Amino acid sequence: MRHRIAGRKLSRPTAHRMLMLRGQVTDLLRFESLRTTDAKAREVRRMAEKTITLGKKGTLHSRRRALALLTDEGVVRKLFDELAPRYEERNGGYTRIVKLGPRKGDAAEMAVIELVP
Repeated sequence: MRHRIAGRKLSRPTAHRMLMLRGQVTDLLRFESLRTTDAKAREVRRMAEKTITLGKKGTLHSRRRALALLTDEGVVRKLFDELAPRYEERNGGYTRIVKLGPRKGDAAEMAVIELVP
């Protein structure tokens, strides 16, 4: 996906930030839940919602766009075969963020981002 990927810089260079977020979106779609900082969770939510919408379209072009973003072909298969039909009737709002409170080491706000059933 060539469009702007992240709104927040997350104190990382662009390439590192994009690769980190791509990995987190892939893991969210693979495991359907992810524990991370609140700021990262909000960025992952933006990307995951758009990716699931691609899966709902189901075209070859949208599959290739998803392959360009996600780091695992098996997750792309899961997106198009399992997740897209699950959210067929839903117009957005595929994820939920639950705040967990501060992390012990550096007091960063932690959150769990998960796919809604």
